[in-house]
Amino acid sequence: MAVMALLPGLCALVSPPAGTAVAAAADAGPDSYAFAPGARTVAGARVATDAGRLEPGSVYRGSLPSSGRLYYRIRLTAADTAYIPVTAVPPADATVSSTDGISVSVQDARGASCSYAAARFGAAQSPRPVTALGQRESGRTVCQGSGTYYVIVQRLGTGSAGTAGPARRWDLEIAPATEPRPARAGATTAPRTWDSATPEPLGGEARERSGGAGFASARPLDQGVWRTELTPGETRFYKVPVDWGRQLHASAELDGSPGHGYLGGALDLSLYNPVRGYVEDVALGYTGARRPAVLAPVPPVEYDNRYAVPAAVTSVRFAGDYYLVLHLSAQLTGTFGRGPFAVTLRVRVAGQAHAGPQYAGRPVPGDVFTVTGQDRQAALPGGTGGGGGPAMKMVAAAGLGLGTLLLVGLGGWALAARRPQTRASAQKPTA
Repeated sequence: MAVMALLPGLCALVSPPAGTAVAAAADAGPDSYAFAPGARTVAGARVATDAGRLEPGSVYRGSLPSSGRLYYRIRLTAADTAYIPVTAVPPADATVSSTDGISVSVQDARGASCSYAAARFGAAQSPRPVTALGQRESGRTVCQGSGTYYVIVQRLGTGSAGTAGPARRWDLEIAPATEPRPARAGATTAPRTWDSATPEPLGGEARERSGGAGFASARPLDQGVWRTELTPGETRFYKVPVDWGRQLHASAELDGSPGHGYLGGALDLSLYNPVRGYVEDVALGYTGARRPAVLAPVPPVEYDNRYAVPAAVTSVRFAGDYYLVLHLSAQLTGTFGRGPFAVTLRVRVAGQAHAGPQYAGRPVPGDVFTVTGQDRQAALPGGTGGGGGPAMKMVAAAGLGLGTLLLVGLGGWALAARRPQTRASAQKPTA
């Protein structure tokens, strides 16, 4: 009976706190996006003078009208490089074209352009979360100095009339981050040689792992073969911890179907870096036969990659969690049925890890460019990313397993039963 009395307390210790990312993902429907728990509401403005305020390290939620620009403002120091990813989430029943999407640009207080990026729905013509990254890089020839900078977001394309209509607003998630300068000046050119060969696909038995419904709830993956099921219109997020010097390869295979026909962009596999910056993607044309979609090789993660020109190289510039995003086109239903359809992810992480640059300050958020032991453990086949949920993450963060917690609790109970119940021990039981 005493043992049973301990269990509620132990369960409370390992139970997930309200509002965790995993809880948010569980609440999301198959076509829903799970916004970061506790995201702050921010309203963009039609003019710069009324721009909504953003702060690095916070995650914001807002909405985007069908036309016109929205302005946000962010205050930056001269030393920090800023990254402002904006994820737009159209309604699940929206009608979109391949050229529809969003653009994100950054300007300084005088109106000089710092960056421009766009994200479109592509060949699938299927509504899904799309992400574009605005940035202000320190040490360049434009947009330098401390002060207020403006982030401008707007829709691209005209949309289509009908039940969805172009007038419906899209939800937004904005997650600003900053990167300090390195403590010591290094090379200012990108590495010239790296292994650009596509490796042989990994073999072995696939392990089940469903994806998260947003960046905040992305499920961890390590090297291996993973399997999930998607329904048409569904988007799922994974994250792979990639350290300095390591190289990520990934592919996704859509299982065969008894239907007949052809659909371009049936399955989309996208890769994003730790600040949600686009690296590359691949869209799979589908005839009902099992086929892979293979991402082109990207270089090992190095700080100096930022001095390259190709986006797939310059974006692989820091360690941290790299996101793999799967989307199954809603158009698949008309030709191949409602599914669900099995998808196999093959993930390879090669290369020798090494220490990264010493920064002159702290990134915001503080762990954005770090791969921790907890990250690696969660990504393993038996890690917390395999279904342990937030409770197990709390246990892992404390360096304890559930069995250890039970033993500690039982040991404490046994010790208390053997010794006299002094007033001090009754007031402060020790775990």
